[in-house]
Amino acid sequence: MRIAIMQPYFLPYLGYFQLMNLVDVFVIYDEVQYTKKGWINRNRILVNNDAQTITLPLKKDSDYLNIKDRILADHWPKERKKLLAKIYNSYKKAPEFDKTYDLLKGIFEYDEQNLFKFIQFSLKQLMSHFNITTPLVVSSDIPFDNKLKSSDKVLAICKANEATHYINPIGGLELYDKKQFEAKGMKLNFLRSNLSIYPQFENEFVPGLSVVDAMMFNSPQELSNLIHNDFELI
Repeated sequence: MRIAIMQPYFLPYLGYFQLMNLVDVFVIYDEVQYTKKGWINRNRILVNNDAQTITLPLKKDSDYLNIKDRILADHWPKERKKLLAKIYNSYKKAPEFDKTYDLLKGIFEYDEQNLFKFIQFSLKQLMSHFNITTPLVVSSDIPFDNKLKSSDKVLAICKANEATHYINPIGGLELYDKKQFEAKGMKLNFLRSNLSIYPQFENEFVPGLSVVDAMMFNSPQELSNLIHNDFELI
């Protein structure tokens, strides 16, 4: 059984969904510390032919709180209108704008102030849009020792789910040792996304953007091809 474990990301890039589609169980951490400079509550979209960051605003709180304990700012209802307007103005001439914008509007208007629950909802909506049926499991619902670190934590989650094969994004290549996993009876692979360049209006392609961008410019069949084909396992 294949398993992947990730932090919950706000409108993540397409490779995140490639990983979801590859495994039998996809675990998202809720009891790990929130990090400011990661992709938990921010991402990038195309604005005026350049990458621009969009952010879910959070209430000021301790930097040591877990993701599940962070709350969206009181001005989020006003801010989401601005974000939707930015997306509208940036992509209104994109070929797949109508369907994509309607989906995003439904996500942004979800009535939830808890950061983790909001992102969890958005991921489920996007999975449904991509016809990804992999179960989405929350880490705090899994019986394991949450005090464990790094590969020990990953292996404990794998064992609790009776997984035999762990797949991690290519960024973990320096973090995890295949021999250590093999010693525990666990196969380890890394996913490298080789996402094809697609037309972004008539401009030079800007890589590494949110899934929003890919959805705006690719038909459902083209998105399916990107998710199912444009990667390799190492």
